[in-house]
Amino acid sequence: MPDPKPPRRPHQPLLDALGTLCTEGKQAADYLWQVPDDAAVRAKILTTLDQIAVESRKQGRREMPKIAEELKVIAQKTPSPQQVDLLVNGFDRLIQLWQAAKSGLL
Repeated sequence: MPDPKPPRRPHQPLLDALGTLCTEGKQAADYLWQVPDDAAVRAKILTTLDQIAVESRKQGRREMPKIAEELKVIAQKTPSPQQVDLLVNGFDRLIQLWQAAKSGLL
């Protein structure tokens, strides 16, 4: 007999301003795998990180502004695969922290 309830999927929180910034930053960092020297995208990442720091402070987050500052230092270094990897992983961390906060875990 089939199970009457379909399996539940993990709940994805609705994007607020901070979630949107984190997602856009991650997409820009992913793009750097294709074009690591793109100065416009790097400038966008720096601006996004500034906005993440401001918005996360408004929401009372303590860890996210620190991570954003660390990522700004990394984003200003000479482009390399290691640098892009650190940026992508950093934005992944920011997204995970944002999701945890939105789901009530933090």
